[in-house]
Amino acid sequence: MRAPSGRTAYVNGRYLPHGEAGVHIEDRGLQLGDSIYEVFAVRGGHIRDEEEHLDRLERSVGEIRVAMPMGRAALKLVMRELLRRNRIAEGLLYLQVSRGAVKRDHPIPDVEPRPTLILTARPFDFAGKERQQAGGVAVVTQPDLRWGRCDIKSTQLLANLLAKTEARRAGAYEAWLVDREGFVTEGASTTAWIVDKDGQVVTRALSNAILPGVTRRVILEAAAEAQMPIVERAFTPQEARSAREAFISSAANAATPITAIDGAQVGDGKPGPLSRRIAELYLRRSGLRAAH
Repeated sequence: MRAPSGRTAYVNGRYLPHGEAGVHIEDRGLQLGDSIYEVFAVRGGHIRDEEEHLDRLERSVGEIRVAMPMGRAALKLVMRELLRRNRIAEGLLYLQVSRGAVKRDHPIPDVEPRPTLILTARPFDFAGKERQQAGGVAVVTQPDLRWGRCDIKSTQLLANLLAKTEARRAGAYEAWLVDREGFVTEGASTTAWIVDKDGQVVTRALSNAILPGVTRRVILEAAAEAQMPIVERAFTPQEARSAREAFISSAANAATPITAIDGAQVGDGKPGPLSRRIAELYLRRSGLRAAH
């Protein structure tokens, strides 16, 4: 039964008061990080880019050989019911699938347990965040210490959170991760973009080294329709610092301008026109899909 004034969570078929929800102590997501997650933005009561997030979820669980806990149609019903119970019109929906609970051992069990499904939802002030970041944010670079399959949206986020913590201690909003060859891979929780000296929007090509961002995917589609030049290639922190513009994208914000990298001003130190144009194109495309 739901607490009248509290949040509700969903765990393995049950809607529970948020403070009472939990998983088995030997759940492999807890013990080994053997789990996948997704975060959905909810705007105006609509789950933004829902199909793309579910596509990525299904790909990620498939890559680690975990079964989906239920079909897509049923999962959508659960997601909407959780939003209804929490009265969320503007917020974030978190979904996690782990391999399940079984006696702790490193190899994947021969007889796999039932996957664990967790969902939570909370309000999020998107408009306030956008106002706060309208003037741009700073990033710092950090070594990319993550595992070799960053294309899988795993809950193994220790390296990410350490980089993010260093960024906050340096007074920056985000950390850009740099690989052994000296190229930016992505942000600790965002996709990295620059506008190069030729006016081309640049982001790293997909590989095992980066997460296939859902917002990234929609931006690329929207930019192609608008005939905006975008190049998928690697770039260095030095090129980024001398770029015309730079920005980051995520589920929470389509294009947050970057005004400083490692303390060096980017461009004129103000949000640039292409960053704003990208945000407009994304919102238009995503909004049209939500309306249908």
